[in-house]
Amino acid sequence: MKTILITGASDGLGAASARQLAARGHRVLITGRSKEKIDAVARETGAKAFVADFTRLNDVRRLADNVRTELNGAGLDVLANNAGGVFGDPTKTVDGNEKTFQVNHLAPFLLTELLHDELTAGTGGRASVINTSSVANRLFGKIDLDDLNNDKKFSANKAYGDAKLANILHVRGLQARSHNQGISAVAFHPGNVATNFASDTTSILRFVYQTPLKKLNLISAEQGGANLSWFIEGTPGVTWQSGAYYDQRTLTTKVNPQVREDALVDGLWERSATLVDIG
Repeated sequence: MKTILITGASDGLGAASARQLAARGHRVLITGRSKEKIDAVARETGAKAFVADFTRLNDVRRLADNVRTELNGAGLDVLANNAGGVFGDPTKTVDGNEKTFQVNHLAPFLLTELLHDELTAGTGGRASVINTSSVANRLFGKIDLDDLNNDKKFSANKAYGDAKLANILHVRGLQARSHNQGISAVAFHPGNVATNFASDTTSILRFVYQTPLKKLNLISAEQGGANLSWFIEGTPGVTWQSGAYYDQRTLTTKVNPQVREDALVDGLWERSATLVDIG
């Protein structure tokens, strides 16, 4: 059985995956920003719950410390970076970053780095980092390293597309830097899942997720959670390919062309490390 940390597990596909994995005997740790919601999932599943708001990088640092204490020297087999969202007008966090970029990319980037030693100590011999991305990477994403906050021309769609593209670039960066240390990484689009996603945004995506259209276009949270669980329980190099991007459970070449830019992978890593203040 695996020891697993799932972020964004207060509801939706993260909570569904936590229920599925706990029922199959895995040790599940979960985190979300709503104490009421994450505690409810913990009571239902027996998972260990942590509260963290990804709009505050100090919360991420505290989360990593608390997870490390909970593990008590044991390894972490899987980190599922599932927290995220699409928001409305441009808003800066207390850390000075655009909210969409921080919640979807910088916070999971920081958490992954802070838990690096726990991942390399995973009891299965090879740990997995799984980033929940989105088809929005291809539809809306175009990263400018000199304008990561989209200060020049902001739109909710582009901010979200950039962040989901960054999730894939992060996986490529992990593949280059940490694969030889026993960490495999993958990004995937879970499907368009019927959850509370896009409930607080000016993006056109709200018409897909928060109107009667969702009954026609979206899969259930349980189906989306099952896709996440498939990666979590899978074996890197056998079930899925490290460093790659999947549409649900299918390896796909339908991805933003910027994903293939090695200089962008390295540049984003360096900028991200600076923004979260790690060496």
